[in-house]
Amino acid sequence: MKHCAIFSVLFLTVLLILLSFTGCRRQKYNREEGKITVTSVIFPSYDFVREIAGDRVNLILLLSPGSESHSFEPSPLDIITIRESDLFIFPGSENAKWVDRILDSLGESYGQKMKILKLTDLVEAVEEELVEGMEDDHDDHHHEDEEHDDDIPALDEHVWTSPLNAKVIVAAITEALCELDSVNADFFRQNAADYFTRLNALDAEFRLLVESAKRRIIVFGDRFPFRYLANTYGLKYFAAFPGCSTETEPSASTVAFLINKVKSENIPVIFHIELSNEKIADVISESTGAKKLLLHSSHNLTKRDFDSGANYIDLQKANIVNLREALW
Repeated sequence: MKHCAIFSVLFLTVLLILLSFTGCRRQKYNREEGKITVTSVIFPSYDFVREIAGDRVNLILLLSPGSESHSFEPSPLDIITIRESDLFIFPGSENAKWVDRILDSLGESYGQKMKILKLTDLVEAVEEELVEGMEDDHDDHHHEDEEHDDDIPALDEHVWTSPLNAKVIVAAITEALCELDSVNADFFRQNAADYFTRLNALDAEFRLLVESAKRRIIVFGDRFPFRYLANTYGLKYFAAFPGCSTETEPSASTVAFLINKVKSENIPVIFHIELSNEKIADVISESTGAKKLLLHSSHNLTKRDFDSGANYIDLQKANIVNLREALW
């Protein structure tokens, strides 16, 4: 508790000092006058805004391409950026504590000046779950200097992995943009309508794939951030860790379980996620002969993918191609 209090005092002191020197922000982020500023912590909501608003907003992505998303903590410059945003979008449970600290430090008036969208509040969020064979790292979601209630399960924040949830999120972002910038409202709504058409087509592709598949089991030698995708399309899954785990080394029993599952169910593909070291998937692939493939959660991208203009729809279409190998 004492450590927590000291940290809070230091956090607020540093923040107040930094806020008095806001001119430094332009060293990292360029803003055009006359445009609203939208800041997204993660890539999916960043990409949704990009599709809806194009170049008619100042759009900022806090999470650097290639970096670990679950251990992200904002820099002093990021805090200034959030403070000066008109719309701030963040995923949910993993970010809730530092987001709450920042918003509390800015005072109640900022709740009137800035719109805030929390993705897990926009859809029907579900708790993280432990499936058979999975490592339980429940305690890894807490830091020693934070109070927590072990009886409160963490929500799975990867809500965007289902195209149906993506539609709900896009609708909420569109309404927020229209309220903040009524001049461009028709432009935003038309782009959103076009994007809904593409998301509907994506949903139809997933449904056709699963309905015609000969199996509905997928196995991950990695974390599993696809709970919402699996729930939407009726897929059963086995994995080394839950979606928000920070662990990379499973127990021997977990690896053995996944190897046996691949063999017993004749699973042809073992999946890994983006930015993974792929070690667990490699072991399972070598032990079973299963092909190792990527299923991309879109949580973050490599710098190369980001610079090349990769987007949510394209990443999901690539997932459909790889899922077909696993399910057919």
